[in-house]
Amino acid sequence: MANLKEIKVQIGSVKNTQKTTKAMKLVSSAKLTRTRQLSDQAKSYAGKINDVLSDIAARVSKVQDEGNIGKAFIANDNPKTVDIVFVTADKGLCGGFNMATIKTVSNMMNDYNAKGTTVRLRAAGRKGVDYFNFQGVSLHQSVSDLSSAPEYDRAADFINDVVEDFNTGATDKVVVVYNGFLNMLTQEIRVRELLPVSLESADVENASSMLNIEPDDDEEVLNELTGKYIDFNMYYALIDSLAAEHSARMQAMEAATKNAKEKVDSLTVQYNKARQAAITTELIEIISGVESLK
Repeated sequence: MANLKEIKVQIGSVKNTQKTTKAMKLVSSAKLTRTRQLSDQAKSYAGKINDVLSDIAARVSKVQDEGNIGKAFIANDNPKTVDIVFVTADKGLCGGFNMATIKTVSNMMNDYNAKGTTVRLRAAGRKGVDYFNFQGVSLHQSVSDLSSAPEYDRAADFINDVVEDFNTGATDKVVVVYNGFLNMLTQEIRVRELLPVSLESADVENASSMLNIEPDDDEEVLNELTGKYIDFNMYYALIDSLAAEHSARMQAMEAATKNAKEKVDSLTVQYNKARQAAITTELIEIISGVESLK
């Protein structure tokens, strides 16, 4: 059994850890509140821009021969090259948050490779970059300080390289993968096909205008809006992932704080037993000494 001094040092160390994890939980909680507000606003805007894009794309498809409205709206069920854009955190201490995304990306890679499809990875987040570099998997594009501090302009710069490769034919499909915020206790993996843009929800036959746009301007507006749609959806993915990250870290730190408290209680019991044993030993020695003097 460890001596009293060693146990006392352990108790002090665990208590310091408990203070740290509790403080990190409070910080994550405050950050989550701010990020959720931004995420809710971004989600509302993303929904509107998606509706307007579908409306205009449906109108353009309706007036053009064979519905040919550009590569960005033509479904490709047998892509030769796929870009997987995934988002992880720049930091750890958030439970299985990062590994959930990494596992999903790895499974998607295996599925596409089994079909003979070339997969290129583009990563936003240090944890994902470090993992695949360690595994010897090459990354076509990576950035390590975007997911922790999302900015619209930087998100647009990041995704613009992806869009350029899609437009030039270097890739046939773009998929975004990230761990999104569901509620305070739950995160869920979200896999979204960013390009080609799906028009399954658009009513092409009965498309009615949400905007007053001249027919000749439809294609120009569609192209401009498509760019905004892609940029903002990338930005929203980063914000949603950040909210989920703070939620996951808050839960992880709460569990760590609870475990630290249990460890302190256990060490305290151990300390009391050791102290009692030491006192008992001293009493026995004193009694034995007195008896030997008689």
